Amino acid sequence: MSHTSKQYDSVIRICRELFSKKLTDYGASFRVLRTPSLTDQIFIKVKSLRNFQTTGISKVGESEEENFIAIVNYAIIGLIQLEKGYADDFKQDKNEILDLYDVFAAKAKALMMDKNHDYGEAWREMRISSITDLIYQKVLRTKQIEDNFGTTLVSEGIDANYFDMLNYAVFAMIHLGEKGSGH
Repeated sequence: MSHTSKQYDSVIRICRELFSKKLTDYGASFRVLRTPSLTDQIFIKVKSLRNFQTTGISKVGESEEENFIAIVNYAIIGLIQLEKGYADDFKQDKNEILDLYDVFAAKAKALMMDKNHDYGEAWREMRISSITDLIYQKVLRTKQIEDNFGTTLVSEGIDANYFDMLNYAVFAMIHLGEKGSGH
């Protein structure tokens, strides 16, 4: 599992680097978004992935990797918003936002390591399309929970679903990296 840990860290570095660059370009503009809007952004990305995986065509030219990076970053943004609430402006300290990014990425990794232990790295035997479908299922569940005003009877909450979407997207990126390197 130490190999998985290193691969996970590598993927998160790629995602964080893009997040940091966009934070520099746009500021923390995401701070005005309510969590259902972030869930819908993930929904858009996963629908794009499913369409590409079905048809093999992307007319806007977004790669699978770019969509999975977006899912990771939107999930972390969703977790930030759940923690802080949404704002009416986006005047936020960049370092505070990056620190929160790191906190949630670390929590996601710890969760992944625990589940990876229990499930025996089953994700390594999964197809990228199956991982995409699981993200799609999680986003639809999240939308349902949001439509129920965040209340659940027996299910995990919105945050757990964001963590799962994030981790599934990292797994898909690891698969893509291995496919690209011939592993």
